[in-house]
Amino acid sequence: MDLSGRWHALVADEELRRTWLDDDVDEAGWEPIEVPGHWRSTPAFATSDGPLLHRVRFAHERPGPDKRTWLVLDGCFYQGDVWLDGGYVGDTEGYFFPHAFEVTEALAARTEHTLGIDLTCRPPGDRTAQHNLTGTFQSGVALDPDWNPGGVWRPVRIERSGPVRIRHLRVVCREATTERAVVGVRAVLDAGRAGAVTVRTTVAGVDAEEVHTLAAGENQISWSVAVSDPDLWWPHALGAQPLHDVVVEVRTLAPDGGDEDEDGDPTGARPARLSDRRVRRTGLRAVDLQSWIASVNSERLFLKGADHGPTRMALAEPTGEEVRGDVALAVDAGLDLLRVHAHIARPELYQAADEAGLLLWQDMPLQRGYARSVRKQAVRQAREAVDLLAHHPSVAIWCGHDEPMALRVDPETGDPVASAPRRIAAQQLPTWNRAVLDRSIKRSLQRHDGTRPVIAHSGVVPHPPLLDGTDSHLFFGWSHGDERRLPGFARLLPRMVRFVSALGAQAVPETDDFLEPERWPELDWDHLARAHGLQRAAFDRHVPPGDHDTFHGWKAATQRYQALVVRRQVEELRRLKYRPTGGVAVLALADAHPAVSFALLDHRRVPKEAWSALRAACRPVIVVADRLPAVVAPGDPLALDVHVVSDRREPIAGVEAEVRATWAGDHHTWRFTGDVEADACVRVGTVSMVVPDAPGPLELELRLADGDGGAVADNVDRTVIARRPDGPSDPGDGVAPPR
Repeated sequence: MDLSGRWHALVADEELRRTWLDDDVDEAGWEPIEVPGHWRSTPAFATSDGPLLHRVRFAHERPGPDKRTWLVLDGCFYQGDVWLDGGYVGDTEGYFFPHAFEVTEALAARTEHTLGIDLTCRPPGDRTAQHNLTGTFQSGVALDPDWNPGGVWRPVRIERSGPVRIRHLRVVCREATTERAVVGVRAVLDAGRAGAVTVRTTVAGVDAEEVHTLAAGENQISWSVAVSDPDLWWPHALGAQPLHDVVVEVRTLAPDGGDEDEDGDPTGARPARLSDRRVRRTGLRAVDLQSWIASVNSERLFLKGADHGPTRMALAEPTGEEVRGDVALAVDAGLDLLRVHAHIARPELYQAADEAGLLLWQDMPLQRGYARSVRKQAVRQAREAVDLLAHHPSVAIWCGHDEPMALRVDPETGDPVASAPRRIAAQQLPTWNRAVLDRSIKRSLQRHDGTRPVIAHSGVVPHPPLLDGTDSHLFFGWSHGDERRLPGFARLLPRMVRFVSALGAQAVPETDDFLEPERWPELDWDHLARAHGLQRAAFDRHVPPGDHDTFHGWKAATQRYQALVVRRQVEELRRLKYRPTGGVAVLALADAHPAVSFALLDHRRVPKEAWSALRAACRPVIVVADRLPAVVAPGDPLALDVHVVSDRREPIAGVEAEVRATWAGDHHTWRFTGDVEADACVRVGTVSMVVPDAPGPLELELRLADGDGGAVADNVDRTVIARRPDGPSDPGDGVAPPR
């Protein structure tokens, strides 16, 4: 029975809490509120931080003999106390997983009922010592920091079972080869009385049946099902995505003889009756991560990805089609990976990723600093995340904590508010968040799953004692100086580019009405910084508003700059494929609310210019040369390596790379031919030249054709030739023959 729909709510106070569950409460003074939903979507609570009292009346028939009833709350932000007919049912903490309570006695006592939820979602206050495990919803810079996600955001329902209920179910693919796959299942069975049960499992045409003797109460059982000659699940770049239903049924012996079982089979005096049933859809595949290089079913794969926040800031409100649309956009852009950034998303995202063959890096909902009191709850929620998501073949990587530095963040810049020595110390010295909390979360994920790589935390630089570090967040061209510094940084510190899980620059979106462009240049910069994420200081460094007479001119410049940073840096990291880089993820795919952000699609999914740049940088085959300097002078020698990067699973024979340099009044062309191995990066040649004495633009155009002359890839780079005060250093014709 689904209890979703119109409920009633009021802001809680101590006097109201004494009477709010009485049967004769007059709800005329209460505010109608929709469940599922967030209380701030109701005008009466649009600025409220709660707590809120939610109540609903419903009728339900009394459960029959040997039947049990359960109240299931699929998702509540963030902590709640649940009451039924004035009796306390239990408490909830954790927004992303269901909470279930047995209510058989309460529903047997009467047919008219009142359900109440006293729900709170406290604002974080000190963001260096947070208590709510809500991740990006309350600690990220991508959403409005004044937003409160509180509410019953997922359905509430009454479920029925027989004497034994499957209280928890976990399904993982423990092994997958072309010869055999092994599906591991763990269940917690809640038995109303001691006795024997039959547990039947069906997966990919294989049936397995076991008999277990249960004690009254909770019983933990585990088992495996082997599938011969499995049809393997692959990422979309490597193959197809067959999915299989894992069906688990628990059957009990009827207390009285002579009745038919639920399939109508009159055999036996004490037939087995279906007590509970669960279905999980999964794919058979094995995933690994060695030295930050991923493999699926033993096939190596360079991961091209994007970070992804919630589809909307109000997580309850997007339709399934909207959520699935984000997955389709990612695949269409040539991405292999979405990082579900600092939150756990709606179920539709994981279903769509399974079907599309899109891998997911799944963060736990932790970002920045947390109080010591959260450790036990964080470990519990890691187990709940495994139960909720482990059967999805798309979920490839677990990550415990994003940027676990307990530093305050400036809403203007998005950077930690601390001196440089303190920021360095936060990365290098031991901290409770990194050393205790994150290790505890990692152990919990490894213990309860064990089939996927687990990263304790993201964005942590190498530090004692191992000097290893994790993935990197590198914002050259935004908060880390010039965008051209990435290649030199990679040569100097190759360990820092093994996996870059965040890069990019902000840009003004196409849907810009919230910026009030008619006020240019007197925008409400402070409001845009706080509520919409705009980082004014970084814009002043890279795309100064003062350099533009019109808002639209500035907007276009921000988009051009973002596109340049995204394309060049993704291409550079792809050129380091497997030596040492295993993947890259841009920040971010799309906005969850109106924002001036790193996202490449705005909150209405209108693309910025960088969207096309990302698509170009993520093509299966690209041709790329060393970057031209920002400015060159006549007589400067240039030697630019040209590489072809291929993600294709088969070699490309007889390719021809053509490089054409063009300047005022002249040009020169180089051609290189050869073969490109499968899944490889190959240096095809070096362009050597002396900059001509021809002030003005210098353009380098690259084209790649296959053995039949068909176009495969293209690229272009530009610089400016400017004379030095003392004239050119070499008065020759400016062109040296190709090496």
